[in-house]
Amino acid sequence: MKALVVGATGETGRRIVRVLVGKGIPVRVMVRDLAIAKEILPNTVEFVTGDVQNLTSIEAAISDCTVLLCATGARPSLDPTGPYQVDYEGTKNLVNVAKAHNIEHFVIVSSLCVSRFLHPLNLFWLILWWKKQAEDYLIASGLPYTIVRPGGLKSDDTDDRALMMAPADTLFEGNVPRLKVAETCVAALTDPAAKNKIVEIVAQENVTPKPFAEMFAGIS
Repeated sequence: MKALVVGATGETGRRIVRVLVGKGIPVRVMVRDLAIAKEILPNTVEFVTGDVQNLTSIEAAISDCTVLLCATGARPSLDPTGPYQVDYEGTKNLVNVAKAHNIEHFVIVSSLCVSRFLHPLNLFWLILWWKKQAEDYLIASGLPYTIVRPGGLKSDDTDDRALMMAPADTLFEGNVPRLKVAETCVAALTDPAAKNKIVEIVAQENVTPKPFAEMFAGIS
């Protein structure tokens, strides 16, 4: 297995990289700013410059990788096309190149509530709606996939609340540490029960932790 991580300098993406490296999985990251990436990420990963808007750069980055983890996301801005360009068109480009290269597993970080068009987050240029369109495109592609929909993202890596996993469109509130999102994404790579599923995750207190294998198997 060799993993390509896109969105690796983001708060969730960098944690995905760390978890992969910790498990001894070879990692290549496609980043726009090489200098920033080398400051943030472990020096054991392979760095390539690229952009989800540039098909040629994706082709070069994906080359000998077997799995792809996507943690991209438009940053809040005044550009109304941001979520469309990054969360939808960018993901479409990744999916198309991944399919052409017979990627074995495509894991993407999405969000809770993407199916709720009237959700307040859609005031940010329809970001949830575009994430949902990207999910649908990935599913229709025929690639083996896992779609991870986390609740509100927290950056406290010491948060030891247990992870709760549920099927699509059943969780509508809650939050989760980014590290647990990263661990979920990486666990999906080696668990056949995680393939071709949408999983929603939040962290909860006073819940007995379950192994990932049991949680993935419990999602229909």
